[in-house]
Amino acid sequence: FKNLLTQKGLQPIVSVGAEFDVEKHEAISRMPASSPDQVNKVVAEVEKGYLLNEQVLRFSKVIVGV
Repeated sequence: FKNLLTQKGLQPIVSVGAEFDVEKHEAISRMPASSPDQVNKVVAEVEKGYLLNEQVLRFSKVIVGV
């Protein structure tokens, strides 16, 4: 089933460790960053997001380091 969806252009959004991007992520919470390099980066993903043919189908719900 997943192979069929992948063939049709569905891709998961890779979020954890990535720079927060309002085009792909929905920040549902903030968390103190454990190091300066985690500021404004996604530290946890609450709900996986998906792209369909390079367009956001569902935003990733994430926690952002501050």
